[in-house]
Amino acid sequence: MELKKNPKLEIGSNSSLYFAIGLNIMLFFTYSALEYKTYEKTDIGQDILMLEQEFEDDIPITEQIQTPPPPPPQATPEVITIVEDVQEIEETVIESTEMSQEEAIEDVIEVEDVEIEEIEEDVAVSFAVVEKVPIFPGCTGNSNADLKACFQQKMQEHLLKNFNYPETAMELGIHGKVFVLFEINKDGVVSGIQTRGPDKLLEKEAARIIGLLPKMIPGKQRGRAVRVPYSIPINFRIEQ
Repeated sequence: MELKKNPKLEIGSNSSLYFAIGLNIMLFFTYSALEYKTYEKTDIGQDILMLEQEFEDDIPITEQIQTPPPPPPQATPEVITIVEDVQEIEETVIESTEMSQEEAIEDVIEVEDVEIEEIEEDVAVSFAVVEKVPIFPGCTGNSNADLKACFQQKMQEHLLKNFNYPETAMELGIHGKVFVLFEINKDGVVSGIQTRGPDKLLEKEAARIIGLLPKMIPGKQRGRAVRVPYSIPINFRIEQ
């Protein structure tokens, strides 16, 4: 006799259906787990503000007592004393000091009696406009132009004769032009030497050269001796 299986009792007949149902259930739980969101809870504190009622103190109103002002002082009556006028007042007569035309003037001052003192003015006149330039020793000439030309020539000869380049300035390579301003006073002597140049060594040497100038005949303006300022450049040059 052959045994036959009941088709209702076949286990594998619905296995695919059960697999699909289980797969859907697992997908549902997985999706739910992924979509699940949590939020941080913040602590909320509540403070209760208690307001106390302020009470104002009632200040009692006091009555102000006004004191009456003091009475004004009583005026003392003035005592008038009568003084008898014993002394006699002498009247002074003011005489007029005006002089009439009839009165003659006793003291007559003549113009010849007044002495006029001449004040000698200390005036400085430029070398270019002075009427008569200072005369350098050895210069001769009839006109002021000739004396000017001779003066300038003698100045150049004096510079060349007494020129001495400072050794320190030469070693340091100091060179340049020094402008010298001096004055020939009313006695013909050189004074007031002023220098301006690139270095103190050159300025000192330029002042030394001008200080060696001889005494001259002073310049004249309107027949009087005057101070005559004069300026000259001295060029310190190193030849290579």
